[in-house]
Amino acid sequence: MLIIQHANPYHPEITALLEQSYKMMQSLYKTHEDHSLSIDDLCQEDVCFLGAKTKETFIGCAALVLREGYGEIKSMFTDPNHRGNGVGKTLMSAIEAEAIKHKLPHLKLETGALLKEAVVLYAKFGFQTCGPFGEYNDDGVSLFMSKMLIESNKQLQPE
Repeated sequence: MLIIQHANPYHPEITALLEQSYKMMQSLYKTHEDHSLSIDDLCQEDVCFLGAKTKETFIGCAALVLREGYGEIKSMFTDPNHRGNGVGKTLMSAIEAEAIKHKLPHLKLETGALLKEAVVLYAKFGFQTCGPFGEYNDDGVSLFMSKMLIESNKQLQPE
């Protein structure tokens, strides 16, 4: 059974996951092309950090950064030994629910174009490519995606 819960990025198991993610990104991208948030950044008040846990062990994580008018998905990562088991899908559903709870009109994300599995997952969740947003620039290796949540938010509002 997979449990998604608010988590501390400094939990040793989550820190290990984030370090795996950072190492993977460093192997694929130059420093200026890697837009990962530091563990300190993931602990800020405007970040909802989620961990995916089996009975005993964290095996995935994701963050929702609360921006002005939208939420940004960051630090989505699943332990390679647990990929293909729905961890990413479960985290994405939880991130969307968190965004709706915060009444965000849409979600955005920046991912590396080389991260094919992630891009496929985001597309399955209805994300579409868009241009750079926030402080991002088109660096030629990033892929920007967004998804409107307004319909989901309308469903939650009383008539």
